[in-house]
Amino acid sequence: MNTERTRPTAPPPLVVTRVADHQWHALENDEVIGRGHASHRPDGRLFISVDAWHDTAFAALAGTLLTDLPGPLHTVVDASDTELTSKWREFGFSVGRGEWEYAVPTDPAVTGLGAARPPADVTVVPYGAADETRLRALDRTVRDEVEATVGWRTMPAEVRPLPPGVTVVDPTKYAAAEAPDGSYLGLLRLATATRRPRIGLLAVRTDARRRGIARALLADVLHTLHRCGVQEASAEVDEANEAAKALFEGIGARRVNRALELVR
Repeated sequence: MNTERTRPTAPPPLVVTRVADHQWHALENDEVIGRGHASHRPDGRLFISVDAWHDTAFAALAGTLLTDLPGPLHTVVDASDTELTSKWREFGFSVGRGEWEYAVPTDPAVTGLGAARPPADVTVVPYGAADETRLRALDRTVRDEVEATVGWRTMPAEVRPLPPGVTVVDPTKYAAAEAPDGSYLGLLRLATATRRPRIGLLAVRTDARRRGIARALLADVLHTLHRCGVQEASAEVDEANEAAKALFEGIGARRVNRALELVR
């Protein structure tokens, strides 16, 4: 009679490997069971994300990213995902800001923007026709004005690595408001490679505000989308930005999601 007992097999080791400059994989038996990613936003903030099959892989990846990367670090979570938020809190993250996602109607009959016109001395340059040099000049001005007040961290921004100083990546994604001297007073950036076209940025120079320029830009872009058969666009607004919330809610936009930006 063989009384020898089979010893339990030790679980396979979990290994986290850096596979690229800003990418990590969690491996178990040489199989990828999780991924980590880091990316700089145009304003310099470093954002990280983890997509893992189970909690052990999440913890291993998050711990490695925190060790390998300089702080401060940021991540974005859906406000309704309390489980994921709790995981990041265990690693020392806390809520830095909140952001509302809006579904924005395009039909002028719904938005009330059918009669919206820019001031008599301002011309709206249609989406896709803005001049790159003047866009960059306005973008720098707007960024300087925002940094001097609420800080660019409160502005929605696409997560993508960019060369230093480059913020206007594709001028064909913008509409603009032009002054009589040819300079730009306002801009609207629209990304169309998403399920809903996304208004990524709507900004007006400080000395040109309260003249209806933002509404005129919105009216022009939304009307263009409506003519193309698009029923809704999307926009993200910092929940502390009362003026922006009032602008979008005043044209019938509805809140569909809330995101939290966590920071460590």
